[in-house]
Amino acid sequence: MTDTAEQGTQQSTRITDDERREQRFERRIGAFRSAERVLSHLDFLGSLRERLALLETAQDVYDLDERADLYGSGVVEALEKKTAALLGKEAAAFFPTGTMAQQVALRCWAGRTGDPTVALHAMAHPEVYERNAFSQVSGLRPVQLTREPRQPTAAEVRDFEEPFGALVLELPLRDAGFLLPSWDELVEVVEAARERDAVVHFDGARLWESTVHLGRPLDEIAGLADSVYVSFYKSLRGYGGAALAGPRTLVEEAKVWRHRYGGMLFQQFPTALSALVGLERELPRLPEYVTHARVVAAALREGFAAAGVPWARVHPEVPHTNEFQLWLPYDVDVLSEAAIRQAEETRTGLFAGAWDQKGPGLACTEVCVRAAGLEWTAEDVKEAVARFVAVLAEEVSR
Repeated sequence: MTDTAEQGTQQSTRITDDERREQRFERRIGAFRSAERVLSHLDFLGSLRERLALLETAQDVYDLDERADLYGSGVVEALEKKTAALLGKEAAAFFPTGTMAQQVALRCWAGRTGDPTVALHAMAHPEVYERNAFSQVSGLRPVQLTREPRQPTAAEVRDFEEPFGALVLELPLRDAGFLLPSWDELVEVVEAARERDAVVHFDGARLWESTVHLGRPLDEIAGLADSVYVSFYKSLRGYGGAALAGPRTLVEEAKVWRHRYGGMLFQQFPTALSALVGLERELPRLPEYVTHARVVAAALREGFAAAGVPWARVHPEVPHTNEFQLWLPYDVDVLSEAAIRQAEETRTGLFAGAWDQKGPGLACTEVCVRAAGLEWTAEDVKEAVARFVAVLAEEVSR
């Protein structure tokens, strides 16, 4: 074979980074679906049959003999009323995505305040994951209060160098480790925004998880803000969807913009029903998940120390919600392969989430404790960590 022909063969068999990631993702799905025991069960890894099973109890939360919804009627309206009541707000509007819900909310507030400037954290979801939607789609102008991996402080809000019409607080701040302020800190931040005549909007995608750390019920937490967005598929494990809750006049205007943004879907009953099921089944259990997440976090920390890993970090050390980060001093490829191999070889899945590279030889994954995690004792976690470290050592030595 000529050199040119050999090079052509090598190029044809070489896979791209995207293809490699896709292959690993498919292996991860297969490994964790076949595992007998999984600490963090990720719903999106399930089959269609498993996801459809969520609606088997739908008759317990809504009369299925009622007429199906059309353009936001029926079961969608029922979900909106229930959400508004839980959050202590006058009204709520159902949206297909949180991205749309928050853009609409802040666009409406900008019309009222006359100021399109939105102050938020540099690590907030709209700044990191939404492709500049605030500025590119909604004519808003985001400004960043801080880039530090923590919640903004009252001083940062009060002393920010330029005016803003709205303050957005992500509760919890996911990318910083699902971090929450204390209740007193949250009150101070809100008061600082009020002193500047700014409205306050809570990006509460996971607000449902926040009651234990803040020590207050949902309606009291939401009551601090002028408007609140919540998700139905993160904490509550629904199929999707979100809600914007606030004053009735704001919500009515938001529904007009929802239509303009293309969010007035013909029928949404599967998603709405799954949200109602989540509110019935998952919401009451979230405090239990948060409490046990702290047990799991401590066991992970102790397990890695006992296994001789030179450095491991659970962040925050005491989780604020039922989700937290784990940092380890290895490359993503090594950790990803070790996590998949452990599930494949031992039928026990410890880390179902993806690993993200955070620096040279440093990676992070998110750990979520829900119903499946409640079955794990601290000793179970430590034992699984020991097995994971053994597989990890094999990967490192290759």
